[in-house]
Amino acid sequence: MEQLEFMDIKDILIKKPAQINLRGWVYRKRDQKDIIFISIRDHSGVIQLVVDNSKVSKEIFENAKKLTIESSFKIKGVLRKEQRAPEGYEIDIIDLEIINIAENYPISKDFSEEFLLDVRHLWLRSRKMNAILKIRSCVFKAVRDFFIENKFYEYHSPILQSVNCEGGSTLFEVPYFEKKGVFLSQTWQLYAEPAIFSLGKIFSIEPAFRAEKSKTTRHLTELWMAEMEGAFINFEELQNYGEKLIKRILKEVLDKHKEELKILKRDISILESSLEKPFVRMTYDESLNILKEKFDFNIEWGKDLRTIEEDKLSKLYDTFIIITHYPKKVKAFYMKEDPKNPEVVLGFDCIGPEGYGEIIGASERESDINKIKKNLLEQGEDISQYDFYLDTRRYGSVPHSGFGMGMERIISFIIGADTIKDAIAFPRTMVRYKP
Repeated sequence: MEQLEFMDIKDILIKKPAQINLRGWVYRKRDQKDIIFISIRDHSGVIQLVVDNSKVSKEIFENAKKLTIESSFKIKGVLRKEQRAPEGYEIDIIDLEIINIAENYPISKDFSEEFLLDVRHLWLRSRKMNAILKIRSCVFKAVRDFFIENKFYEYHSPILQSVNCEGGSTLFEVPYFEKKGVFLSQTWQLYAEPAIFSLGKIFSIEPAFRAEKSKTTRHLTELWMAEMEGAFINFEELQNYGEKLIKRILKEVLDKHKEELKILKRDISILESSLEKPFVRMTYDESLNILKEKFDFNIEWGKDLRTIEEDKLSKLYDTFIIITHYPKKVKAFYMKEDPKNPEVVLGFDCIGPEGYGEIIGASERESDINKIKKNLLEQGEDISQYDFYLDTRRYGSVPHSGFGMGMERIISFIIGADTIKDAIAFPRTMVRYKP
């Protein structure tokens, strides 16, 4: 085949050149006596090819016959308008070269969710996963761009850590030569806070690991977190950063990936509403009152909000909810007590619409070293293990705040996923660690 520039399907449909060199994989195929219709896919889309026995050599026609689903090949052809074709255009093949003939492809129309997870390495080729992974890439870029534009430095904490931040029951302990007490990171936070005394405002997008014995549609054991920490950022500013970040993500996806959202059959009205409207803000106490009034839920003060309560609240609004001032006893040791009420903390959870749960967890950090020590002792922790962290309060402590956003959580909301497992290429759960 003549060595000309190969084009993507999307560019072909935009530029509409007369003659085309294209390469990809067989998406669909339909054989007739003298004509073969082949849908070819690449990373950018799908378009229909026509192989007419009367217009090509016998060799080319026979090669087209050999092609099976997911076979790779390249063609030279002529673009032609055809209203009956799915994309409004077809390509008449004038040359075809086989790269690889695929074996019988195991994915058919009838499949279960578990089977698709077993063959995830192949299911990534589907139009659904192609659309999801493009949106995921956009979300990651939007997060990075947002923080850089707001003068945050990208910073990375260690994945192997010797202390825990989110609770010992969900830690993955790993062998570390002859030593014990080394864990996979739950969050960057304890190793991020020291860096704000150097860089001021920092962010990261890193994997996190939670050994939660949960089989729900919302939990992964290996996930990605976008986290930020900033010196001199107060609680109100922290809430604003969270809202602005989510809106930036939604804007980027809506601007660049409406076609992918259409493939996923996502109703974008809720995304647009969340972008346009201010987030609803309420205190924990106000949320209990609303749950009592609207749903007759009698929740004892001091209990954390469960999934069922978060879901009920989310159904009342067509945008995100920021719930602040949770009881101190249900939150982490590093969260700052409210100076006006020591029973609650200056922390918030940002709850997604449509029952997508907690998207962001955040707080202003406790600056009083004695309160941190007290909280750690109450949790049964060995304070000496946190000595490096306590040094941040001994030497020039300043008010500071931060949050973590679950990347798969926000992506699940954007794509309208039934399960968080669809928001990542290879999901890791309590029962699944391969392929």
